[in-house]
Amino acid sequence: MAVLKSFKNSSLLALPAITMTGHPQHSQVSMLIQILLIFTVISIAPSILIMMTSFVRIVVVLSFLRTSLGLSTEPPNQVIIGLSLFLTFFIMAPVINSVYKNAYIPYTKGSIGIKRAYKIGILPVRGFMLKQTRLKDLELFVKMAKLKNIRSPKDVPTYVLIPAFIVSELTTAFEISFLIYLPFLILDLVVSSLLMSMGMLMLPPTMISLPFKLMLFVMVNGWYLVIGSLVQSFK
Repeated sequence: MAVLKSFKNSSLLALPAITMTGHPQHSQVSMLIQILLIFTVISIAPSILIMMTSFVRIVVVLSFLRTSLGLSTEPPNQVIIGLSLFLTFFIMAPVINSVYKNAYIPYTKGSIGIKRAYKIGILPVRGFMLKQTRLKDLELFVKMAKLKNIRSPKDVPTYVLIPAFIVSELTTAFEISFLIYLPFLILDLVVSSLLMSMGMLMLPPTMISLPFKLMLFVMVNGWYLVIGSLVQSFK
C-alpha cells in the first residue's frame, strides 16, 4: 500500500492538467479524459513528425541514393529511417526548443491555457513550413480551398499550408535526387557501352558498374556531401 501511495503521489509521473472554460469557474478535466487525449496525440504524432518536418525530404533523397547506387537492401530500411529521424531532430531542434520554451512550459505552469499554448506553439512550426514551401504550391492549395482576402503567406490557414509544404518537399527531394542520380547513370551508360563493344552482351552491366559506383562514392566522401547538402538545403 505504501508503494502504491508513493506512486500515486509522485510528481514525476503527474500529467499536465487541462482546464476548460464553460461556466464562470474553471473545471479540471478528469484523469480519464486526459489519458484519452494523450493517447490521441501519441497516435497522430508519427504523422505530424513525418508531414510537418524535414523527414519527407531526407528519407526520399536517401532512398533515391540507395537506388542510384544499385543497392536494393543496403543500407537497410531501418538504417535509412533511423538516420532520417535523427537528422530531422537535428534540423528541427530550434523549432522544438521554441515550442517547448514559449508554449509547453507556460502551459504546464498554468500561466496560459491550451488554446493560447496552441497558437504560440504553432507559430515556429508554421514559420519553418512557410520558409520551405514554394509560392506556386501555396497558391495552388489556396485556390483549391477557395480562400479570399489572403494578402500574404502568413494569412494562409494551417490546414492549407501543410499539404502545400508536403508537395514542395517532394518536389525539392526529387530535384536533389536527380542531381545525385545523374553521375551514377552516366557511369552505368559508360559500363554498358564498354561491355557491348567487347561483345559481353550476356553480362549484366549493373554487376560491373556497382564496384565502380561504390568506389566513386567513397572517393568523393559521398555521405559527407549528401548529408551536408541535405542539412544546408533547410537553411
